[in-house]
Amino acid sequence: KRYGVIFTCMSSRAVHLEVAETLNTDSFINTLRRFISFRGPIRVLRSDQGTNFVGAKGQLNESLDLTKVKNFLQNKGCDFEFKMNPASASHFGGAWERLIRSAKNILGTMLSQLGCQLDEECLRTLLCEVMAVLNCRPLTAHYINDDSAPSPLTPNHLLTMKTNLILPPPGEFEKDDIYCIKRWRRVQYLANEFWNRWRKEYLNTLQVRSKWERAKPNIEEGDVVLIRDDNVPRNYWKLGKVFLTLKSKDGLVRRVRLLVGQDNKIRGQGNRPSRYLDRPVHKLVLLVKKKF
Repeated sequence: KRYGVIFTCMSSRAVHLEVAETLNTDSFINTLRRFISFRGPIRVLRSDQGTNFVGAKGQLNESLDLTKVKNFLQNKGCDFEFKMNPASASHFGGAWERLIRSAKNILGTMLSQLGCQLDEECLRTLLCEVMAVLNCRPLTAHYINDDSAPSPLTPNHLLTMKTNLILPPPGEFEKDDIYCIKRWRRVQYLANEFWNRWRKEYLNTLQVRSKWERAKPNIEEGDVVLIRDDNVPRNYWKLGKVFLTLKSKDGLVRRVRLLVGQDNKIRGQGNRPSRYLDRPVHKLVLLVKKKF
């Protein structure tokens, strides 16, 4: 049995996943050290009052001269603190509890059904693929210039300072691959399953579609939207900028014309001119309102 540990940055909303062998304090301290060694020092560490976290805080207080450590870190512009939420108050940690839910609900269902087909190495690889999916979600949009199509700004851009996408390996991965001798294909099938399920849930949280009982604001020219498309590769989000709105006789916008970039850009075939697409509004999710 293994346990997942999730870290999230409160500034960039980036996610880091680690595997812990047990729920004891020593295991968490080792997990924390792996995270710090990989991502760098922490300014403030926040958590709930899990018993392993409380124990880790106590052991760190006993084994470290915290006054000396704090003075050293303050000279480096870093404050090391271990802050905990009140007991039975998970809503105090909404920023990370939401990300825990994003990963836990889908991973829990998948691994309860197919987890017996994964060994230690495959499990760690799967969590890295899940981490890449979560860190490729769009936070907002950015432009090369005012006339260009928008591109998503993701936590991965802030972490790696690279614009290239983490695309899946070539090939088709089907459910039969879960029993394949080539274990890497098992991981890729499960990663695709996570992507498909998580993307649908994530888009639904961005734009709740209830029964049309009250009027909603129309999409306007200059808005940046996510385009729902089931045929895009893993970790790729298609963005568009509303170029033209087409109103019906009742004055409601049900169709828009979008300025989008070429998909060839993600396949290493170079930059190509932007193009225009017509899409119904029910296939769009508003990401950024236009600037006045």
